[in-house]
Amino acid sequence: MQIGAGSVVLAGTEVGEGCVVEDLAVLGKRPRLRPTSNSPREEPPPLIVGAGATICCGAVISAGAHIGERVIVGDQAQVRERATIGTDSVIGRGSAIEYGVKVGARAIVQTGVYVTAGSVIEDDVFLGPGVITSNDDTIGRHPREQPLRGVTFCRACRIGAGAVFVPGVTVGEEAFVAAGAVVTEDVAPRAVVMGVPARAVRQVAEHDLLERWR
Repeated sequence: MQIGAGSVVLAGTEVGEGCVVEDLAVLGKRPRLRPTSNSPREEPPPLIVGAGATICCGAVISAGAHIGERVIVGDQAQVRERATIGTDSVIGRGSAIEYGVKVGARAIVQTGVYVTAGSVIEDDVFLGPGVITSNDDTIGRHPREQPLRGVTFCRACRIGAGAVFVPGVTVGEEAFVAAGAVVTEDVAPRAVVMGVPARAVRQVAEHDLLERWR
C-alpha cells in the first residue's frame, strides 16, 4: 500500500493490498449531519477499500463506504457513508456519490457528476461529465418520514454530458440519453432520448449494444 503526503487514514479503515492513496486524501471520515438530514443516524461501519484501488489527490471517502477492487476515485471526489462502488469502476474528478448510493461493476462516472442519495448505478453504466440527479420533488419541504427517491440507471445505459434527472426516474438497460437532456419520466430499454423535456427519437442500434464492443 502507498500513502501520499498529508493523507489521513482514520481508525477502523480497512485498506486492501496494492492500494494507492495519493496526497491529501481522507479515508474513513465520519458524517456530520444537519438535524433534518434523512441519512441514517447510527454509527457507520468501517470504510473498506478493496485490493488494487486508487484514491486520488484530495478525495474524501466516508466511513461505512465500500470501495471495490481496482476502483479509481478521482481527485477531489467524495464518496459518502454506506455507498458502494463495484469492482473496476471509476469515479471522476470532483464527483459526489451521496450516502447509500449503489454503483455496480465497470461503471464510469465522469468529472463533476452528482449522484443523489438513494440512486442505483448498475454494471457498465456510463455517466458523462456534469450529469445531475435529484431525489426530492419538494426541495426539502416534506415530512421527515417521507422517503427520498433516487434515480436508477440500468445496466449499460449511457448518459451524455450535462443531463439532468428528476426524482425517481429509471433509465432502462442499454438506453442512451443525449447531452443536456432533462429527463422527467422513465426511459425505456434501448431508447434514445433527447431534448427538454427528453423525448424518445429512436432505438439504440444493434451495433451499438455493449456486447458488440467487448
